[in-house]
Amino acid sequence: MRTFVFVLLACTTLALLAPMAPEQAESLPQQKRGQQVQAEDGGLSEVLESIVISPKPQAPFTLTLETEWVKTLYDGGTITWVNKRRIARDSAGRIYQERWALVPKTGNAESMMTVIQISDPNAHTLYNCFMVMKKDTCELLTYVPMTLETRKPATSTVPLHRDQGDVVHEELGKQFLAGVETEGTRDATTYNPGTFGNDRKVTVEREFWYSPQLGINLLSIRSDPRFGKQTFAVTSVTLTDPDPKLFELPAGFKVVDHRQTAPPEPN
Repeated sequence: MRTFVFVLLACTTLALLAPMAPEQAESLPQQKRGQQVQAEDGGLSEVLESIVISPKPQAPFTLTLETEWVKTLYDGGTITWVNKRRIARDSAGRIYQERWALVPKTGNAESMMTVIQISDPNAHTLYNCFMVMKKDTCELLTYVPMTLETRKPATSTVPLHRDQGDVVHEELGKQFLAGVETEGTRDATTYNPGTFGNDRKVTVEREFWYSPQLGINLLSIRSDPRFGKQTFAVTSVTLTDPDPKLFELPAGFKVVDHRQTAPPEPN
């Protein structure tokens, strides 16, 4: 059983791990040098990026994130993969994330934690501590914060380049999720026939419920006929500083420094 789950490790990232079947992975966010990296939840590739957590100070939380990925088969059937993981951020903006294997929703396979990720925006450090592959090793990288993509104005339609289609953006109002107020938006991108070999129009929808208080999406839904439906839902939130011990490296782990340049001076 553990051998089967091992194949489903959710930690293909940073070009540091051996390649895996992409439909079986949930990746860590890629880190790039330079300015902050704009990002969005989910993904158009077959590797899930999950939700984006920016290092917003004075907005601490501990939450549980549940992921469900439903892929439609050619015969109309579906395959559903799920996992559940913990994410925390303290008042200084430090971020703790657990990465767990995606496993079949209706199967008997048990998920396992594969990576602990700890980032510090002030020290500019990112530790990926591996629980399975590269076991008992924390790889140190230079941390570059990720921010959510710029939010668009109220309802609008924007044409794509070279008449490839259009994007319709709409506001969905407000609702409380896990006790936190959120603002909803939906983007529907329609691609005209021939854009990427498609013989008919293809529409990709993204729905986000964003918390201004926390600076993250508490619910993200991406529906893409090429890759299926991805749902990232926060199911519980505690709005206090997490246990400081979460930001300590696991006992007994060795640190391997993969930074190629001297780290920036702490803020």
